Amino acid sequence: MITGETVTVYTWAVTGEDGYNMPVVTETQATVGNVLVAPGPRSDLGAERPDADRIAWTLHFPKTFTGSLAGARVSVRGGEPLEVVGDPQPYTDANTPGDWNRPVELLGVDG
Repeated sequence: MITGETVTVYTWAVTGEDGYNMPVVTETQATVGNVLVAPGPRSDLGAERPDADRIAWTLHFPKTFTGSLAGARVSVRGGEPLEVVGDPQPYTDANTPGDWNRPVELLGVDG
């Protein structure tokens, strides 16, 4: 049986204006359960950054998640939050008979 994990999604929201009428932006976090987690390949970044590694994950979010992930970061298994690649969109429910319909790629660099 396939079971998902709980991840933490970090997004930004404008929560008001400061005394200079500039937007006040606050990071919010929410947990999302039943996310399928697939570790991606790890590789170095080549001669320009020999001590750095690329970190990638592929997540599959459940149909119950309907929020936007554009500009978000996601923490998997308590690790550092990684950037969401692009603006992942869900497949149609008709084409996804299981619980998951939105593939999400995460990418980060260590070093």
